Amino acid sequence: MDTAAGRVQPPVASARPDAEASAPAPARTDRRRRSLALDLTLLAVVGVLLLGAAAAAIGAIHQQFYSPTAFVQRYLAMLADGRAAEALTVPGVAVDSSDLEAAGLPASASEGLLREAALGSLEDARVVSEQVDGDITRVTVEYEAGGYPGTTTFEIAREGSVGLAPTWRFAQSPLAVMQLVVKGSMQFEVNGFELDKRQVSPDGTEADPLAPVNLLVFSPGMYSVAVDTPISATPGVAVLSDTPFHGFPVEIQAEATEEFVAVVQQKVEEFLTACATQEVLQPTACPFGYVLQDRIDSPPTWSIARQPTVEVAPDGAGWAIMPTEAVAHIELDVVSLFDGSITHVSEDVPFTVGGRITVQPDGTASIVVSGPEGP
Repeated sequence: MDTAAGRVQPPVASARPDAEASAPAPARTDRRRRSLALDLTLLAVVGVLLLGAAAAAIGAIHQQFYSPTAFVQRYLAMLADGRAAEALTVPGVAVDSSDLEAAGLPASASEGLLREAALGSLEDARVVSEQVDGDITRVTVEYEAGGYPGTTTFEIAREGSVGLAPTWRFAQSPLAVMQLVVKGSMQFEVNGFELDKRQVSPDGTEADPLAPVNLLVFSPGMYSVAVDTPISATPGVAVLSDTPFHGFPVEIQAEATEEFVAVVQQKVEEFLTACATQEVLQPTACPFGYVLQDRIDSPPTWSIARQPTVEVAPDGAGWAIMPTEAVAHIELDVVSLFDGSITHVSEDVPFTVGGRITVQPDGTASIVVSGPEGP
């Protein structure tokens, strides 16, 4: 209200009219359409990015959990953790005699080593390649087994699916067959796990000591074979099983232990000492004697002047006492057949002693001492 004039003034219009309100209607419509198109484009780009991210995530999940690589990694993890029984349940691992026979492997191969106690260390196992060849995918891995580097390639095939996820199996079993010959002992150990040939041979207690025993083993794996018994021992040999469903020969020769040689030495000395108690020129079943053309006046007296130094060596399924020199001594009076005179004889008699040792099924040893021609 204008107090000076005493009358009411009408409202004053804005000096900056609304641009949109003053713009023509067609221009406003075009701008709205362009804004909507931009919004839709942005939404489309975001949607594509989300779909790409989802596809990448699905691919990563598939590769990590449902691919041939993931299948092999799970198997290797079981071996690394010592889960031998669980590894045997992985599809395609377990085999039967017909599978072995079809592959040209011993059908009677024992499963004695397919256990946690016989597994060696497996570390840093990693997949280095995955190649598809028709229905087969070849997965190559590198690792350290028992401290030694190795490489193994597995053949993987599609097993089926669980929902949308594929499942896999070994198209060729990752097991292998160790064809083991142990000379000098019926007992041996693999990675510290003790076995007896009669436990794993199909012939049981009639097992040939020199025949190979066939043992199923996991691939990959390092297997150290050794002998450590009171009778025989060997530093052992380490063999890498790196080729699935393949046979590989292993042969070790045990050597006599110092304790065993000492026992044989004692037994040989006792045997020769007993021979020396016989008051005859040719002691029965003994490796020494004395040849005389004249007649004895009194029974001869024997003693062992020098005992042999025994050396025990492998001999087929048993052991041999290597021929070695010893000396007996004889004392006797001799009557001459020519003139009846009596002469005292005191003479050293060199001889050679050897023998054979057979280890019985109960672990005891049978020692047969002989001369150079044998018993």
